[in-house]
Amino acid sequence: MSSHREAPEMAKDPVADSTDVYAFVSPDRPSSVTLIANYIPLQAPDGGPNFNEFGDDVIYDIHISNRGKAEQDITYRFRFHTVVRDPKTFLYNTGPISSIHDTTWNRPQFYSLTRIKNGKAKVLASRLACPPVNIGPRSTPNYPVLAAQAVHRVGRRRVFAGQRADAFHVDLGSVFDLGALRPFQNLHLISMAADDGRNSLQGFNVHSIVLQVPISEISRKGDVPSDPAKASSVIGVWTSAQRRKSRIFDKNAGAYVGHGPWDQVSRMGNPLFNEVIVPMAQKDEWNAHRPVLDSEYAKFVNHPELARLLPVLYPGVFPHLAAYHKPRADLNAILLTGIPSGVVPGFQNYTGTIESDMLRLNLAIPPASSPHDMGLLGGDAAGFPNGRRIGDDVVAIELRAVAGVTIPLVDPTYTPDGAAGVLTDGTTDTNGGTTATFPYLGDPLGGFQTQPGSSSVA
Repeated sequence: MSSHREAPEMAKDPVADSTDVYAFVSPDRPSSVTLIANYIPLQAPDGGPNFNEFGDDVIYDIHISNRGKAEQDITYRFRFHTVVRDPKTFLYNTGPISSIHDTTWNRPQFYSLTRIKNGKAKVLASRLACPPVNIGPRSTPNYPVLAAQAVHRVGRRRVFAGQRADAFHVDLGSVFDLGALRPFQNLHLISMAADDGRNSLQGFNVHSIVLQVPISEISRKGDVPSDPAKASSVIGVWTSAQRRKSRIFDKNAGAYVGHGPWDQVSRMGNPLFNEVIVPMAQKDEWNAHRPVLDSEYAKFVNHPELARLLPVLYPGVFPHLAAYHKPRADLNAILLTGIPSGVVPGFQNYTGTIESDMLRLNLAIPPASSPHDMGLLGGDAAGFPNGRRIGDDVVAIELRAVAGVTIPLVDPTYTPDGAAGVLTDGTTDTNGGTTATFPYLGDPLGGFQTQPGSSSVA
């Protein structure tokens, strides 16, 4: 959650597990879009000697749909390759790493970037270097320098792939304890004193692929759209991970070797979609599907289980929501089609009638001068569900939407319950996971600095 361990089988394969996707017009380079795909959830920074890394046996893709067909018109593909410099040592590094090219780093990782457009693949760059993980002050004494060295220019693009602090925040311990929200748990069916939210991701890292591309490279017409009302101004974004059909341990190679065709095992579009919309028995099936096939999951969006549970878990707090039985056209628009013109004054990110889980970004809407963490609900059209920025509080936004605050946009006869507009899990980003410039996600938390058994780092 957002998609950290969101499906039973996918939770067993964290290297291929998509956790979060971000897509936004770059605040410091507004002629470009930044696309971020996070993988490998809940990384303890002190997890050596075999620290987390991207999978050499996984294909990582960022997909763009720009023709309203919910199909990948442009794909950016990342393939990783790991080198062991000294096979005789168990150490990740044999001394301080002051440069990403230092031979003291025993297990460097490199990657290629390929663009696939109209079925044609073009390798844009190869042997791009990742940074090491943040081990600690002896091994990685100046981590910001290492991270900066791993920012690569590829033509007019910029790219980074490596470990980052997880900026997503949520109170997993409370939410999955029978749907409790600590700030309001005094109103819960099983009442406890109200309390502050606790960020369950505090102290954890992720692995991020961050790609910044010119808007003209991904827009439908190859331009920089200026009219938010035009259909050609909107793109859909999602990520996926693929593995080969079978995977067998080769004792001679000392590694798992894949065989057969590539199969999608993970994907991610809107935050929390698979987490809280799709039933458990279908979560891994959903991961294997393309967005264009998502109409079969529309019934779970139109009648979400969480909307039925809230009035039960919080007796008397959501009487209007309990009495509302119409299909949730508001959620269908937010999550599956985009919001058509005329629903929110001056805004649309509609991609057509094909129901599909994608982030939808209107390229003609410039970055906000004063971003609001509630995005569109806070009057900020540059934020979620118009794409997704790192600072958008998507848990609170989606809680309020599910609780009914967005129903009046499509059904003016409905009056939201008073509690719906203030719902939150009470958390904020406590990892310092956001920066003002590329790659926008903060430096990862260090292994030496962690406090095992605590949710904090020193």
